[in-house]
Amino acid sequence: MTMQGRITVDQTALAHGLRAAGERLPSPDAPDFADAFERFGDARVVLLGEATHGSHEFYAARAAITRRLIERHGFNCVAVEGDWPDIARIDAYARHRAPRPRRGEAFVRFPTWMWRNEEVLAFADWLRGHNAALPEDERASMHGLDVYSLSESMHAVIAYLDAHDPQAAAEARRRYACLMAWQDEPQHYGRQVEYGNLGDCEDAVVAQLERLLAERMEYIGEDGEAFFDAEQNARIVRAAEQYYRAMYRGSAASWNLRDRHMFDTLLRLMAHREDARTAIWAHNSHIGNASATAMGWRGEFNIGELVRAAFGDQAVLIGFGTDRGTVAAASDWGADMRVMQVRPARDDSWEAAFRRTGLARSLTDWRGHKRKDLAGLLSQTLLERAIGVVYRPETERASHYFEAVIADQFDAFVWFEETRAVTPLGHERPHGAPETWPFGL
Repeated sequence: MTMQGRITVDQTALAHGLRAAGERLPSPDAPDFADAFERFGDARVVLLGEATHGSHEFYAARAAITRRLIERHGFNCVAVEGDWPDIARIDAYARHRAPRPRRGEAFVRFPTWMWRNEEVLAFADWLRGHNAALPEDERASMHGLDVYSLSESMHAVIAYLDAHDPQAAAEARRRYACLMAWQDEPQHYGRQVEYGNLGDCEDAVVAQLERLLAERMEYIGEDGEAFFDAEQNARIVRAAEQYYRAMYRGSAASWNLRDRHMFDTLLRLMAHREDARTAIWAHNSHIGNASATAMGWRGEFNIGELVRAAFGDQAVLIGFGTDRGTVAAASDWGADMRVMQVRPARDDSWEAAFRRTGLARSLTDWRGHKRKDLAGLLSQTLLERAIGVVYRPETERASHYFEAVIADQFDAFVWFEETRAVTPLGHERPHGAPETWPFGL
């Protein structure tokens, strides 16, 4: 018996229950991996997590599940924890459209390996092939949910207006001039506003969004997709301006602003397409219900909690976990990526409970009244590990573990006892990257 706070955990009973309920899975690279996930095809939103940002199995599994949802169940949107302008490059390729206007190269901000890797490239190639024979309005799309693309989004709005309304473009340049000096290091803008004598730029960026929306009927008539992209970029500028100020008010304020922006972006994507059904790729800390974890207990919410409240049984939250192996990560923010060894999970963790099942790969699903006993077994508090783009094994307990009640955090869990690092496309280039530490999961 192990004591976890006020909860006494019977590890033997827990391991037995998980072993009995766990459905064995083949390798995520096997053609039949997604067969076990057919049961989730009737949802409107399927949230697919990851316990790290740099493990091959998580990317490969999400890609295989998403392919199945698109091919057989009418899913037509993939929304990921990435920057809107960068993921728009993938979307343009996948939907056979011209690249959207932007400044600079895609995926140059740290951590570049998170989306610029062989696993994502393979999925993008598949999505392009799937879309090739479809009419343009029926092609599956891919979009970024995140808030960090301040510079790229400002330039995308201006480029759109240059092409559609030069006078409005000149006004946008004047409004965004307030932020242009900070575009490469926006965290310094937030610091100067909060602790220095700099006035904020909120009124200017809000005015620009309002001006764009005031002309939306005319712009939509010219090119609805291009306007939707420009509108979202204008919303990102507004949210990013708020985010970089909130960074200096505490982690909960900035975390909540970021996940609220992700959720609002999802709602706009769903509204933009009448028949939208979406797969979301993001870290467990975003897609699991935060109210069932130490995050929620200290005042943070996330997209998983908001989606569950908005969509109810039409949403499925699927967590992913691993015990050991290798991971692509950095030892500090902005440092070079390395392939690092993942330590075996602590004995007082959910990962250890799954390790004790002896299953190399499994799917555990506790939805529905027939699984009440299993859900009850999982309704206790244990530690859970979260590795983001930075991994510090020497301080793993403090840096990477938090308490969670997994039965309420997820609807199902995918387990890989051992994982390996993703394969980046080229060397890391973190220079000029806006800093998001320490809120970079």
